[in-house]
Amino acid sequence: MNRLENKVAVVTGAAQGIGAAYARGMAIEGASVVVADVSDTGSVVEEILAAGGKAIGVNTDVTNDESLAEMVATTEDKLGPIEILINNAAIFASIKLKPFMQIDNDELDAVLRVNARGPFQATKAVVPSMRKNGRGKIINISSGTFLRGAPMFCHYVASKGAVVGQTRALARELGGDNILVNCIMVGLTESEGVASNTQFDAARGGNLAARIIQRDMLPEDLLGTIYYLASEDSDFVSGQCFNVDGGAISA
Repeated sequence: MNRLENKVAVVTGAAQGIGAAYARGMAIEGASVVVADVSDTGSVVEEILAAGGKAIGVNTDVTNDESLAEMVATTEDKLGPIEILINNAAIFASIKLKPFMQIDNDELDAVLRVNARGPFQATKAVVPSMRKNGRGKIINISSGTFLRGAPMFCHYVASKGAVVGQTRALARELGGDNILVNCIMVGLTESEGVASNTQFDAARGGNLAARIIQRDMLPEDLLGTIYYLASEDSDFVSGQCFNVDGGAISA
């Protein structure tokens, strides 16, 4: 407990699903959490506050520089400089599985804009605040689909590959500022969006059969790795990608 006490953490895409689990988990460990999302953040913030944690909600579009600048300014004004950024916001559960020949340019651009450009823009917005602090931890959220090349999902897989590339390049670029950048490659997780979407049924069976740990993966299964990368425990770790999927993929 309290591994993240007195730290200010921004979690993008935190109004629901895995992002909400990250936000709640960070608060449990003592961080002051910014629940950043284009959707209503009220219920997650209220839940954190009711449990005795610290949180604010900020309407944030990770593809809009003005929105991100407002989020940073609000955070610094209410909580202080940002030390932790979890780049979680992404389009995933709403994507319709289809052959790549049927993915038009508009759909491709929409997925890449949020999933690949979004973390890039959010990082640019937050790094000046981390530099004021003299340190920072950036945790990018990628996907195990990049390791195994999931079919019918090419635009999503490509977007998450871009996140891996950003992680490695930015780790080199920001290390001199004591800002460490790492990545979690997430397996298929039973978030609200996945659990209610029947198109993932076939993938769910295959993932479960491949896992060393034979059960569904839950959002809470990611928290241990999040805590490690956000805390001082990982102060000599940067530019790394951690595959968290119950042992489905060995890489």
